[in-house]
Amino acid sequence: MAAANYLPSEDQFLCSVCLDVFTDPVTTPCGHNFCKNCITEHWNISDRCQCPLCKEIFTTRPELRVNALLSEMVSQFRQSAQQKSSSSSSEQQESQPGEVPCDVCTGTRLKALKSCLVCLVSYCETHLEPHLTMSGLKRHQLIEPVENLEGRMCTKHDKPLELFCQTDQTCVCMLCPVLDHNTHTFVPLKEEYEGKKVELEKTEAEIQQMIQKRRLKIQEVKRIVALSEEDADREKAEGVQVFTDLKESVERKLNELIDTIEEKQRATKKQAEDSIKELEQEISELRKRSNEVEKLFLSEDHLHLLQSFQSLNIHLPPPAKDWTKVSVPPASYEGTVRSAVVQLEETLSQKMKHLFAVAELKRVQKFAVDVTLDPDTAHSSLILSDDGKQVRTGKIRKRCLLDNPERFSLTSCVLGTQHFSSEHFYFEIQVKRKSEWDLGVARESIDRKGYVTVSPQNGYWIICLRNVKEYTAADDPSVLLSLKSRPRKVGVFVDYEEGLVSFYDVEAAALIYSFTDCSFEEKLFPFLSAGIHYGGTNSAPLIITPVGVN
Repeated sequence: MAAANYLPSEDQFLCSVCLDVFTDPVTTPCGHNFCKNCITEHWNISDRCQCPLCKEIFTTRPELRVNALLSEMVSQFRQSAQQKSSSSSSEQQESQPGEVPCDVCTGTRLKALKSCLVCLVSYCETHLEPHLTMSGLKRHQLIEPVENLEGRMCTKHDKPLELFCQTDQTCVCMLCPVLDHNTHTFVPLKEEYEGKKVELEKTEAEIQQMIQKRRLKIQEVKRIVALSEEDADREKAEGVQVFTDLKESVERKLNELIDTIEEKQRATKKQAEDSIKELEQEISELRKRSNEVEKLFLSEDHLHLLQSFQSLNIHLPPPAKDWTKVSVPPASYEGTVRSAVVQLEETLSQKMKHLFAVAELKRVQKFAVDVTLDPDTAHSSLILSDDGKQVRTGKIRKRCLLDNPERFSLTSCVLGTQHFSSEHFYFEIQVKRKSEWDLGVARESIDRKGYVTVSPQNGYWIICLRNVKEYTAADDPSVLLSLKSRPRKVGVFVDYEEGLVSFYDVEAAALIYSFTDCSFEEKLFPFLSAGIHYGGTNSAPLIITPVGVN
């Protein structure tokens, strides 16, 4: 009962000689199973009895008997396979428009599962069964279902297209080389197929590479758009801020103008009010005196009039100011608006200069490069950080350093590892808490073994700090720089082609100095000097900082 319900896979019932399901299965002494006819014919044509699988040799030809149990299992497997085939046939789908139909079906044509390149017929699952079970048909080449199998036949000789003419680059039948292409070169379709597959793989790889390049280009374009949007947002924000500042400046100046005019008006009004008040007081006094005079004038008492007349001091002038010399001139506003406009122009001009300076600094900062210091060029008194971004002057010179042609021997200088010989470059150096320093760029051929005399003629384009607050540009001749504030970070910009070296106060966004009309014919290196130690007062380091980081 257990054997009847057990349904093993087809591989367990395939003969290794004919590759088909066992027919009259027999077992050799070594334990392997074969079709009786297959193993018999194999031994008949062989000079010795040997197992086709394990190669065991038998000295005498074994007597073979059908394996009854295996034969019964094979029979059950065949029945099960047929039932499964019948069941699956009922579940097959009818061919739909655009699908390849079975060429064998009559009536309702089912969807083809495979096409045979030998039979030139497309089969549904049911009609494909012989190609899967019969040894002769199993050697046929099956492909995914295709239409127009007739197109795989030679139209001239009505034979399958099995060869490829490399001369004419066309598929031909077996008769074409004999009758029509007798001087041409031919290969089997499979061989040409493999060659074309290699070409297609190469083409596909090239296409994928092109796709990848274009995807990278898309990413680049998207990144540019994103950066552009960021720049646009930043510019809009800065524009809003700038125009808001300008608007506030105008409004502030307008308010100051109105306040000035109103203050003048208030002063004029107060002067007038004070004069009117004083006049009204004098009028009140005069009216009082007038009343007394009039009262005395109307009196008919001789004695009273004469006695009172003296007390009135009638001959004395009344105590009043000479108002003929007093005036209240109207407030003068002439020039007030013009003066306010001039002040506004000066304010806006200063703001515009600052904005232009900020824009210029941002422009050159786009050419930022990564700079590190070269320890092989550093003077023995200098101490460099491990990352090559900082340099400071030590108390004593290091005696263990090797003297090489690149090292400065007498002055505390160091060059950058990177050199530049074209286009633009920019870097920033923190100089705060320093009382002395030199920085800029120098050409490759400068003398590093003697005392350094910095000037463009000697290959140096630098600015210097001495005595805490004395800034100079080492030009020909040297230029004393007047700075509004002490720079805490200095930016160095070089336009190699234009012959320009510019220095910026980064925090103030102000141009410090520019060397113009320079002639660069060699590699340029960043140049730094941390100055003398001065007992620790100048021990702070010069620091090469990332651009845009405060």
